[in-house]
Amino acid sequence: MKKLLFFWKELMATFWFVPALIIGFAVILSIGFVSLDSYIDLPQDGWLRFFLVNSSDSARSILATISGAMIGVAGTVFSVTLVALTLASSQFGPRLIKNFMYVRLNQIVLGSYISTYLYCLLVLNAIRDYDGYSFIPSISILVAIFAAIVNIVLLIIFIHQIAVSIQADKVISDISNLISKQVKVLFPEKMGDGLKDEKVFDEDEAISAYKEHTTIKSPKAGYLQYIDNEAVMEIVTKNDSLTLLNQGPGSFLVKGGEIGVLHSNNEWEEESMKKLMEQFIIGKTKTSQQDLNYSIHQMVEIAARALSPGVNDPYTAIACIDNLTATLCYLAEAKFPSKYRVDEEDNLRIIADVLNFEGVLDAAFNQIRQFSAGSTAVVIKLMEALTTILNFTKKESYKKSVIKHAEMVYRQGKETIKETNDLQDLTERANKILKK
Repeated sequence: MKKLLFFWKELMATFWFVPALIIGFAVILSIGFVSLDSYIDLPQDGWLRFFLVNSSDSARSILATISGAMIGVAGTVFSVTLVALTLASSQFGPRLIKNFMYVRLNQIVLGSYISTYLYCLLVLNAIRDYDGYSFIPSISILVAIFAAIVNIVLLIIFIHQIAVSIQADKVISDISNLISKQVKVLFPEKMGDGLKDEKVFDEDEAISAYKEHTTIKSPKAGYLQYIDNEAVMEIVTKNDSLTLLNQGPGSFLVKGGEIGVLHSNNEWEEESMKKLMEQFIIGKTKTSQQDLNYSIHQMVEIAARALSPGVNDPYTAIACIDNLTATLCYLAEAKFPSKYRVDEEDNLRIIADVLNFEGVLDAAFNQIRQFSAGSTAVVIKLMEALTTILNFTKKESYKKSVIKHAEMVYRQGKETIKETNDLQDLTERANKILKK
C-alpha cells in the first residue's frame, strides 16, 4: 500500500498528469452537456435570449473564436513556463526545476486551456444544419463562454505566480516549507524529557546466530528512491532472518552493487527473495519522499551558487542559512529512528542505514562553510546559526556535533578574515558556543 502511495505522489508531481485529468474531464463534460442540450429545449425569449445562441452560424463563430484563442494562449503558457524554468535553472540550479513542476497552479492552467480548446472542438462538431432542422447546443456554448472567462482570470493569476515564483526569497521559502513538512512526517516525535539512548544490540553477536549470509544485490543502476520498511519487516520476519541494510534512500547504486546482507539459517526461496527485492524502488533521479538530505541539498545549492565569485550574493546565502537553522532547531529536539528494527516478539530483524542529526547538520552546513571563505557576513551568520541551534539541543551527542561545526567555522574565519574588528565579532559569537 505504501508503495502505491509513493507512485501516486510521484505521478501527481509530473507535469502531464493533472492536465490529462482535466482534459479527460472536459471530454466527459462536452458529451454530457451536448446530451443535455438534445433533451432540453430552452425558450429563446425573455432574459435568456441575451445568453443563449439561436443561430448555428453564431454558434460556430463563438466556438471557433474561443478554441482558437485558447490554443494560442496555451502556447504562450508553454513559452512562459519554459522561460521561467530556464531562469530558475540558471539562477538556482537545475535540480530546482522539479519544484517548479510541482506547482499545482501551473498544471491546472495548462490543463484548463487545452481542455477548453478540446471542449469547444467537440461541441462545435455537434452543431447540425440539415433539411430545415438545426441543432444548436446552447447550454454547451454557454459553458464554453464561462470557461473562457475563467481562463482569462487564470491567465492573470498565472502571470503573477510566475513573476513571484522566480524570486529568490520565494524559492527559498517554498523549499523551506517543503523541508518543514517533510521533517514533521519523517520525525513526528519529540525526544521528551528522558533523552535516553535507544536500545543497542551487539551486531556481531546477532549476525553470528545465523549460518547463511546472502548479499542483496541491486538489479540495476540508479538512486534508491524508496524502501517499504513495513513490507521488508514482514518478509524478513516470516523467513526468520536478519537483514543488514548498507544503503538508504538517496544512495546511488550500481548494477550488482550491494544493498545489504541477508542473514538466515535456511536458504531463501526464490519467490521470497523476489518479493523482498520488490520493496526497493530504484530510479534515475533522487526524490524527497524518504530522503531529507535531497531537499536540504537544494537549499545548499542555492547558497553555494549565491556565494560563487560570479554571483557574489551573500544575502541569498544568509536567507538559506536562516531557513536551514529553523529546520535544524526542530530536528535538535526530534526523535530520530533507531537503526535497529525488531519484530513483535522483540527479535532483531533489520539493521538499517538511518539518518542522524550529525548527518543532517553536515549536509546543511559543510558546503556552505566551504564556499563562504572570503565572505565575512556569511561566516558570522553561520556562527550565529550554530549558537541558535545549540540553544535547542539537549542531547549530548547532538551538542558535540554543533560544537564541532562551530570549531570548523571559527578556524576558517581566523584564516580568511583579515579585518580585526570582524574577527573580534566572530570570536565573541564563537565563545558563546566553545566555552559551554
